[in-house]
Amino acid sequence: MKQITTKEFESEVLGSQVPVLVDFHTPSCGPCLALKPVLEEIEAERAGTLKLVQVDASASPELAADHRVSAVPALFLYRNRQCIGQRAGLTSKRELVRWLDGLGAEPAGTRLH
Repeated sequence: MKQITTKEFESEVLGSQVPVLVDFHTPSCGPCLALKPVLEEIEAERAGTLKLVQVDASASPELAADHRVSAVPALFLYRNRQCIGQRAGLTSKRELVRWLDGLGAEPAGTRLH
């Protein structure tokens, strides 16, 4: 997962052609560290259809404040320059995948019309 800062948010998230899951975390956060392998699995499984980036909330406090992050981990899903969903706290892979799919960020070719 790519680490980004406030300066890169516009190009990496808002300028993306695919949905972007933004993970606000801090290096010393236990739940954040536990969630990282789950996010890495999802990133690998959805390569090309979902982009994942991380923001260190302690190093980019203005970006965290803009998103009203009060606890980490905090996840924000962006599509077409808009935040379409957010959630906070540690969650299972199954729940996270269900949440992403419910927001329309399922892997390519899986949506039934």
